[in-house]
Amino acid sequence: MSTAQQSTTQDKAPLMLSVSGLRGVVGASLTPEVVVRYVCAAAAWMASEANKAAPTVIVARDGRASGAMVRELVIGALVASGCEVIDLGIATTPTTGVMVLEHGAQGAIIITASHNPQQWNGLKLLTAQGHAPGAQEAAQVIEAFHAGEARLAAHDRLIESDYDDAADLTHVDRVLEAVAEVVPLDAIRHRKFRVLVDSVNASGAVPARMLLESLGCEETLINDNSDPAQAGIFPHAPEPTAEHLKDLASRAAAGAFDVAFAQDPDADRLAILDERGAYIGEEYTLALGAWAVLESMSDAERTRSVLAANLSTSRMIDDVAGWYGARVERTAVGEANLVERMFAIESPIGGEGNGGVVWPRVVPIRDSVSAMALTLALMARTGESVSQLVARIPRYAMIKEKLEIKPGMADRALQATRELFAGEAGARVTDTDGVRVDLAAPDGGQQWIHVRASNTEPILRLIAEAPTRELAQGLIERVRVALG
Repeated sequence: MSTAQQSTTQDKAPLMLSVSGLRGVVGASLTPEVVVRYVCAAAAWMASEANKAAPTVIVARDGRASGAMVRELVIGALVASGCEVIDLGIATTPTTGVMVLEHGAQGAIIITASHNPQQWNGLKLLTAQGHAPGAQEAAQVIEAFHAGEARLAAHDRLIESDYDDAADLTHVDRVLEAVAEVVPLDAIRHRKFRVLVDSVNASGAVPARMLLESLGCEETLINDNSDPAQAGIFPHAPEPTAEHLKDLASRAAAGAFDVAFAQDPDADRLAILDERGAYIGEEYTLALGAWAVLESMSDAERTRSVLAANLSTSRMIDDVAGWYGARVERTAVGEANLVERMFAIESPIGGEGNGGVVWPRVVPIRDSVSAMALTLALMARTGESVSQLVARIPRYAMIKEKLEIKPGMADRALQATRELFAGEAGARVTDTDGVRVDLAAPDGGQQWIHVRASNTEPILRLIAEAPTRELAQGLIERVRVALG
């Protein structure tokens, strides 16, 4: 069975089941029946994995308006399944991961649709290790969902849910302890950074404010869920891209801030704007975080460090690692694949090019709060502004496109991509997840293209990066022509 499936309701609203969990449109595909069915399946899976009749499960929500309704369903289904529930209320995905570890829980269910629009909501699972489940684990939950599996407890085995109101503080304390190993906290406090944050009226606002206050910053938060009339209502499309952050950029452009940050609703991604209000691109978030961690290491630690990034992430992290004699290992796309490999190679930091930084020292999951702290630590350590730091990293152009293919033709298309570049001198082919080809750029430097099949529709995703946009587009066109 595929671990990424799409079904539709009678009014064509999609219900997405994947490694990332479940997502749907509230009142259409995401119905109370669907929520309860999925939670019961997840609870049965957690109980089986832990060999425990009453697993402890953490519950949190990202703050979107529909989350309160879904929360009642989730907690009710978990209690009915005999679980011991610890409710965090509104909390980020990384905060929830921290609390899984703090409580020794068997897993977590986060009510979030990540960067999907307001009408969406969903359920994201975390394992007992505080990170997303792998493909095989997710497939087991999906199979249990389709089978209607449930392990309901008798009336005398029901456990009343509990509430933990210290989750954000616990998370921020972990971040501060980790950052203190990168740069003395007083070095950051001394700078009194002026920081602007857009938390999209969701879960990231509270830990962001806590962190910045602890680091002596002059923080200004917008869309911070403080207005009851706007609580849980996204002021703009929630994915932190340049197109959606024009208001933030306008505020930052006046020169009153040293840096601006933007979180997505569950705060596992971070976008950065420099002191002039320029959106630097989510690919830089990981590069800056890796730079901060490597800069703090001894020479011996640096040379034996192996960083991790997925195959679709910019090679900026390779450039930064190269400065210090470290190297980067590439993984299949998907947070679970990344984290699994990071554990195996004991990677000090890794992540994805969508603004997702995984710093295992804090929690093995993408964490915008850690990414904020590392950015400020690097600024304090180097004495440079965001724009100056960005200027020191080799610049690339990245292009992302989709190519429709006939159903069942993905394998043939990927083989054609391999053959297209097979004769190129110095070309390095990686087929861990689709096909990625790294090769020298004509005028020096490096370029690459990654071609992978979608799990949910008959398309290929093409991502190319090169020193110039023309070169990146050239790689895309070569693949398009080869595939007809």
